[in-house]
Amino acid sequence: MNATLVQIQNASRMPSGGVSETSVNAVLAFIEAAEPKNEIEGALAIQMACTHAVAMAVLSRVGGGHGGDRHVAVMAAAGARLLRAFATQIEAMRRLRNGGAQVIRVERIEVSDTAQAIIGNINLNQKGS
Repeated sequence: MNATLVQIQNASRMPSGGVSETSVNAVLAFIEAAEPKNEIEGALAIQMACTHAVAMAVLSRVGGGHGGDRHVAVMAAAGARLLRAFATQIEAMRRLRNGGAQVIRVERIEVSDTAQAIIGNINLNQKGS
């Protein structure tokens, strides 16, 4: 638990070096909202929350344009990588909870009066078909 709190504090550091209480509270709220069901989900929720906090901190430094064009480009690239990592973490959580199963929902089907429809699995590679 202590290691996790240190990680959360490190992810919530301000440019001046202090810890942002607002950011720590946001990270803790994120973890609580994720409702982890076991230790693996808990670790992933912590990673997701910290990644999000750091990404937002990095992106907030881009907006001011301080440090010149090179600094802005480096920070923007770092922010983009962090957001990509966050999206990957969201997908990992989804797969962990849903077992990797994909769901397809059909909302509308139209078949005209003269048409024929087949519902089910179709295998066109069978011999004799």
